Amino acid sequence: MRKVIIVDDEKAGRQLIKEYLEDYPNLILLGEANNGVDAVKIINEFKPDLVFLDIQMPGMTGFDVLKHLEELPQIIFSTAYDQYALKAFEVHAVDYLLKPYTKDRFKIAVERLFQNQETNKAEGLASSLLMESTNYPSKILVQSQNKLVTIALEDVIRVEAFGDYSKLITDEKTYLSNYGISTLEEKLNPSIFIRVHRSSIINLNKVKELNKYTKSYDITMSNEDVVRVSRGYMDNIKKLMY
Repeated sequence: MRKVIIVDDEKAGRQLIKEYLEDYPNLILLGEANNGVDAVKIINEFKPDLVFLDIQMPGMTGFDVLKHLEELPQIIFSTAYDQYALKAFEVHAVDYLLKPYTKDRFKIAVERLFQNQETNKAEGLASSLLMESTNYPSKILVQSQNKLVTIALEDVIRVEAFGDYSKLITDEKTYLSNYGISTLEEKLNPSIFIRVHRSSIINLNKVKELNKYTKSYDITMSNEDVVRVSRGYMDNIKKLMY
């Protein structure tokens, strides 16, 4: 069984999807919304597995909706506008239904849904949304078991390289990012997060104290983790000393 929500500003569009869903008893409709703001509320409340999502709607676009979700479901876009198709697949949507579409075309979209691995698609969607952001985010989506959850960057104490990935360490939990530490460094606010080692980025607001040695520094974080400042990143610390 997979939980489904329909988001479309046109009643006829929502009704058509509901009619086509009758052929799929394992897709359970939980609710619907006719605008972006209500869509965010209902998706965050019910945590569906799949959302049929319109793009141009009152309040916010379908792409804006995705950026406000606590957990990312699989997405099948349903829209009358073909100019968004490329962007839809850049965020790894399962499919892009261009209105008006037939029952056979709807069937193809559902078949693609069952062929795809949910977690891999969700991870790709979250990664793309993170990468397309032009401003420094205050929240990001990261992996937590089989789901993607939202964490506030202000809660991140430090970032640690983990092979081709990165660990984001908070007081409560350690999360895994699909991006390497150098990529994350480019996306984080440099006035708050600074690189101190090839494998470490720290949150300046979480620094407890700094211990200076003859040729190096150790930084004690708020959770008592100790991070070594390597020689190549020493200037990043010295710039903060007055």
